[in-house]
Amino acid sequence: MRKASLVLLALLFPLASAAQTSLPATDITAADVQAFVKQLPPNAVSDRPIRVVDVGGYKVGVYGVFRPKSVKQDAVLHETRVTEVYQMLDGAGTLVTGGTLVEPDKGTLGGVGRTVRASRIEGGVSRRVTKGDIIIIPAGTPHWWSQLDGDITYVIIRPDPEGRQALK
Repeated sequence: MRKASLVLLALLFPLASAAQTSLPATDITAADVQAFVKQLPPNAVSDRPIRVVDVGGYKVGVYGVFRPKSVKQDAVLHETRVTEVYQMLDGAGTLVTGGTLVEPDKGTLGGVGRTVRASRIEGGVSRRVTKGDIIIIPAGTPHWWSQLDGDITYVIIRPDPEGRQALK
């Protein structure tokens, strides 16, 4: 019986240790997201953090994005290891991923590292994106909204293994 108790304790100890060192979950409600995107400026491209948290060794950011149809959309390439996961909240358009940036600039530094911009992408894969769709854009992949049917709003989830995002 004593041996069985020791074996049981040996099995449960790692679980108890893990429970004590785990990080708390972060809640972002649909109401939080809607309130956040409603306050984004209506006449400019906005890509702002709703929350950025440390998840133990890296960070994860959740961003609210508004893109008005009236503003020219640049093709971009982020020179970091940050993958982006888009979830469309409202609107529709054509998103191009992959291919080659045409006449890229030298890049600017931002919240997740250097971003190279261009007027468009040659080649790549075009797809129509509508409300509810989710697109995963691997780190280092060029992407561009080549056409918008109207204004669009979406959420970006950015896992950040290099920890460049500021906590919020």
